[in-house]
Amino acid sequence: MKLLPFLVLISSLLDYGCTSPSCNMTCHKDARCEVQGGTTGCYCSQGYTGNGITVCKDDNECENATQPCGEHANCTNTEGSYYCTCMSGFKPSNGQQIFVPNDGTSCVDVDECSNEGSVACGDHAKCENVDGGFNCSCKEGYQPSTGKLQFKPNDGTSCQEIPKAKCELFKDCIAEHINRTLARISHLKTPLEKLQEINKNTLGPLLPVEVVSYVEALSYSSWSTMSDSVSDNEALQNTTINALVNTVNNFLQKDKIAVWEALPVDNQRRSLTKLLHTAEQATLLMSQSFKKTAQLDANASDIALKVFAFDSYHMKHIHPHVYTGGDYIKISPKKRKEPHPNGTVAVVFLRYSNIGSLLSSPKNLSSKDPSEQRHTVSSAVIAVAISSNPPTLYELEKITFTLKYAKTADKDIKCAFWNYSDTMNGNWATEGCELTHSNSTHISCKCNHLTHFAVLMSSGGSVGVTNYSILTRITQLGIIISLICLSMCIFTFWFFSEIQSTRTTIHKNLCCSLFLAELIFLIGINMNNNKLFCSITAGLLHYFLLAAFAWMCIEGIHLYLIVVGVIYNKGFLHKNFYVFGYVSPAVVVGISAALGYKYYGTTEVCWLSTKNNFIWSFIGPACLIILVNLLAFAVIIYKVFRHTAMLKPEVSCYENISATAHPEEQPLHLHFSGLCSSEKISKAAFTTQSGAKDSGGVL
Repeated sequence: MKLLPFLVLISSLLDYGCTSPSCNMTCHKDARCEVQGGTTGCYCSQGYTGNGITVCKDDNECENATQPCGEHANCTNTEGSYYCTCMSGFKPSNGQQIFVPNDGTSCVDVDECSNEGSVACGDHAKCENVDGGFNCSCKEGYQPSTGKLQFKPNDGTSCQEIPKAKCELFKDCIAEHINRTLARISHLKTPLEKLQEINKNTLGPLLPVEVVSYVEALSYSSWSTMSDSVSDNEALQNTTINALVNTVNNFLQKDKIAVWEALPVDNQRRSLTKLLHTAEQATLLMSQSFKKTAQLDANASDIALKVFAFDSYHMKHIHPHVYTGGDYIKISPKKRKEPHPNGTVAVVFLRYSNIGSLLSSPKNLSSKDPSEQRHTVSSAVIAVAISSNPPTLYELEKITFTLKYAKTADKDIKCAFWNYSDTMNGNWATEGCELTHSNSTHISCKCNHLTHFAVLMSSGGSVGVTNYSILTRITQLGIIISLICLSMCIFTFWFFSEIQSTRTTIHKNLCCSLFLAELIFLIGINMNNNKLFCSITAGLLHYFLLAAFAWMCIEGIHLYLIVVGVIYNKGFLHKNFYVFGYVSPAVVVGISAALGYKYYGTTEVCWLSTKNNFIWSFIGPACLIILVNLLAFAVIIYKVFRHTAMLKPEVSCYENISATAHPEEQPLHLHFSGLCSSEKISKAAFTTQSGAKDSGGVL
């Protein structure tokens, strides 16, 4: 205790620094005693401010100075000093992690791309260095999965190959794209993760082949493990079901309908059926994992879902039904005499508002079964699925539903269901369903089985289908007769040497072009199940019909030359006739195919599409040729009347026109002979054409 005052004294001396023997003053511990300008005093050390005797506070250089460390650097204050570090994306020029200012050190940009290159950005990506960092972008031929043109390595964006626009034409290309899509999500473990990935990738615009690929990816998800993975987590159950509804909805929004329609009919129906089947079965599997009686609703813009889950104890009191969008659906189970065993039941209702047009019968009538081709889906499509454990716990007796018409009702309406096999090939059928009531807005039906239901409406009635079939047969018969006649003409023009002339050469090529065009039309106009074959058929039809028009134009020009009496070189003219007759149509078809190959062949017939006015690649040249022929005809009529009026009156009208065609045979002095009737003039002009000789170079 006696030492305590002494210790206090020592402590006070430490607080005030020490007494310098030279200045004999007591200073603060962070000050020093020195003589400045002839005056002795206590001065705070560098990095401190105060009177030096009782106060020396740390000077925060980082706050009191502007950029004490320079650009792209961070300042860190310490007791009596501070130090500098470079910002992210920069490094000190002296190579040290920490530096002090005014030693010549500055922060320079780190070129991440030179060190790591494309590895930092992932596969098929390129790295672009910027001040203080770097950006990633996809290489040519690839697109970012998130739609962002520039991205960072760890933000979940990957570069995917851009599918070829016409990939849907080839099965190998579709299979390759499906495998690539499956590989891209194979690292995801749970169905929810896969759903979220597919949902993210299908939000924006899609190519037809991408629709097929992502539907396959959705169907390959591990739904069999779903009930185990979410059985103990009600929130996860709801999240997963909502994710499924939103993902399926991405495929069926109105802006995706055109993408579905661009697919060949077989691919379209198979993928659509697989999508509906996956949505139904996945929801049913998840619903089986509910531990208690529950109802769940999940809605999106084009899909409505309702789930009923209950046990055998509550079965008597729960009657699954749904009313949505003007439609009503109710399930009636079979009555049981014996007590209900313990078990659970799950009932799923799904309503699709926009897929009717995709599930309607194709507009073409190429099917062997005409009855399949005459119906249109005229309501929303509803789906009902039941799962019970044990299976005999909840057996269906009937399902009743009332559906609202999507458009004005026709007389011929039916209740139908989508009947499909394990290969996902489906068609509409009516077995087991009957119509119970209908009015101008709704139809009520009763069915004894479960699947997808809708209202089928006649698109023209059976009479329309019959008439179309009769018209098709008449057209085919007419083409066959025309082919026989054309073959006879070709034989005559080719093998009878005494009639060989420029005129017969033109007619021979015209007949050949028409023969090939009609033969291709007869064989391939309705072969639209194979997209590639259909496109080739449309291209050949385009070419040979244009060739026929070209030879018609040549015939008009030839007739003009006969009447006018132009001197020409026979070999040169024939060569140009062939160039115009066959090369010019090839040029038109080649340019058209290069600019719009996807418009050759439609889902209805193997002909040019009317989209984007592509049909004008045929109509335009045809109209131009018709116009040229009309002008040639007008000039011919004018020349015939003009020359006929100057010939001798005693010479017959026929001889006058013959003289017009051969002016070198006539005398120099011609007299007015009066006008012939227009009928005689036309007859004489065309007869003159038939009798014209090619010798001497005069037509």
